[in-house]
Amino acid sequence: MKIFRLPLLFWLVSGIFLSFFATLGMVPLFDLDEGAFSEATREMLESGDYLTTYLNGHLRFDKPILIYWLQALSAKLFGLNEFALRFPSALAATLWVGATWWFTRKESDQKQAFFAAFLMLSSLQITIIAKAAIADALLNLFIALSMFMLYHYYQQRKAKYLYLTFIFIAFGTLTKGPVAIMIPFVVSAIFFAIKRDFKSWLKALFNPTGILLFLLIAAPWYLLEYREQGEKFIDGFFLKHNLKRFESPMEGHFGSIFYYIPVVLIGMLPFTSLITRLLLKIKAIVRNDLHLFLLLWFAFVFLFFSFSGTKLPHYVIYGYTPLFVLAALYLDGRVGRFSLSWPAVLLYLVLIALPLYLKIKGVEIIPDDQAKAILRDGLHYFDLRYFLILAAAAVITLLTSVWKISIQERVAVIGFVFMITINFVVLPVIGKAKQLPVKEAAMIAKKLGKPVTSYRITTPSFNFYLQSLTKRGDPRPGEVVYTKTGKLKTLKSYDIIYQNGGVALIKLKEL
Repeated sequence: MKIFRLPLLFWLVSGIFLSFFATLGMVPLFDLDEGAFSEATREMLESGDYLTTYLNGHLRFDKPILIYWLQALSAKLFGLNEFALRFPSALAATLWVGATWWFTRKESDQKQAFFAAFLMLSSLQITIIAKAAIADALLNLFIALSMFMLYHYYQQRKAKYLYLTFIFIAFGTLTKGPVAIMIPFVVSAIFFAIKRDFKSWLKALFNPTGILLFLLIAAPWYLLEYREQGEKFIDGFFLKHNLKRFESPMEGHFGSIFYYIPVVLIGMLPFTSLITRLLLKIKAIVRNDLHLFLLLWFAFVFLFFSFSGTKLPHYVIYGYTPLFVLAALYLDGRVGRFSLSWPAVLLYLVLIALPLYLKIKGVEIIPDDQAKAILRDGLHYFDLRYFLILAAAAVITLLTSVWKISIQERVAVIGFVFMITINFVVLPVIGKAKQLPVKEAAMIAKKLGKPVTSYRITTPSFNFYLQSLTKRGDPRPGEVVYTKTGKLKTLKSYDIIYQNGGVALIKLKEL
C-alpha cells in the first residue's frame, strides 16, 4: 500500500475538504453558541446596524465585531443558511492549517509540514470548531499567525515579521478581544527572558510602527462602539465577558484545575498517543529554541485556562497549534503500532456502546429531564447503519496495526477514516437528535405567521430559523408559545402544535 504515490498536497486538500467543508450545511445550528452568533448576524443584516450586535433585540457584548462582519458577508453571498454562517470558520481553519504547514516547512521539511497540518485538520476538536459558526477558528488563525511571526522575528530580527505580529494581534483583538494580545505577549516575554534577551523583547513591544499598525486596525471599532454604547460596552464586554470570565464561572461553565486534561486527551483524537508521547521528549524539547517556544505556548494556554474561573472545552484549543507541530517534528518509526490506533478504536467503541446501552436500558436512567426528552425522541437516529459504519471504522483502524505500512501511512489511514466517520455519521446523528426538533418547531412557527413567546427556554437558533424576535417571559392566553416539554406542566389550557426532542410549540387557549 503506497498512499504517497499521489502528491502530499492532494491528500492535504482532500483532508481539508472532508474535515471542514463537505458537511457545512448538513447539520442544523447547535445551541447555544452557533445559534447565538448566527441569530446576532441575522439581526445585524435585518437592522442594517453593522457596529453593534444584538441577540433577540438585546445588546450582545460577548465578542467583538469581526466574525459577525464575515458571517454577514457570507450570508449576502450564499444566503442566510447553515453553510453561509459556518463558511467563514471553515475558511479561517483552512488558512490556519495552511499557516501551520508553511511554518513547519520553513522550520523543517515538507513531509513534517504535511503531518503537522494533517494532525491538525483530522483532530476531533479542530474538525468541530472549524465548522462551528462562532469566532474561535478565526481567533486561532490570528493567534497562530502572530506566534509564527514572533518566532521568525526572534530568529531573524527583521522588522517585517514584527509588523506582521502586530497586524495579526490586531485582527485577533477584533475577533475575540484581549486574549489575542495576552497569549503572544506573555509567551514571548517568558521565551525572551529564558533566552536572556529581554531588552530585545521590550524594544519590540514598544515599536512605534507596530503599535500604530495595531491601533489603526483594532482601535476604530472599539472607539466607535464606546462612543455609541458608553459604559454599557465597558461593563458588558471588558468587565463581564473578559475579566469576570477569569475571576469566576459564568453561565454554569466551571471545573477543577484538572478540567483540561481529559479535554486535551479527547480533543486530540484520533492521535492522542502522538501528543502524550511528547511528555517523554521534554528534555530534548527544552534544548531546542523552536521546540521550547512551542512548549511554552501550549503550557501557558493550558495553565492559564486551568486556573480560570470559567472553563469551556474550546479555550484550550488556543494552545493546540504548537502541539501539532511538535508531534509532527517527533513523528518517527518508534511509535508503537497499536498505540497509534487504540485511541480512535476506543472512541468508536464508546460511540457504539452508549446508544446501545440506552436502547437496552431505556433513557429513564438519565437524570436530566431535557437530555432524557431529547434522547427519547432522538435515539432512533442511532440506527443499524450508524452501528455498522462505526464498527467498520474500528476494524479498519485496528487493522492498521498489522498492515505492513509506514508510520506515516498509518497516520493517513487512521486520520481519513476518523474524519469521514465523525463528520458524515456521528455529528449528523447528534445534530438531528439535538437540534432538528428546534429547527422544525421554528419552521412551523414561521408558517403560522404569528408572534411567538419563548418560555423558560434558551435556544437562539429557534429565532434564526423563525427569522424573527421572540417575546420572553410568561405567556398570555391566545399566544403561540415555544418551550421545553418539561415546562408544559406549568401551563394550562393549550393545544399542541408540535412536540419533539424536548421542545414544544403550543397555542394557549383564549379565556
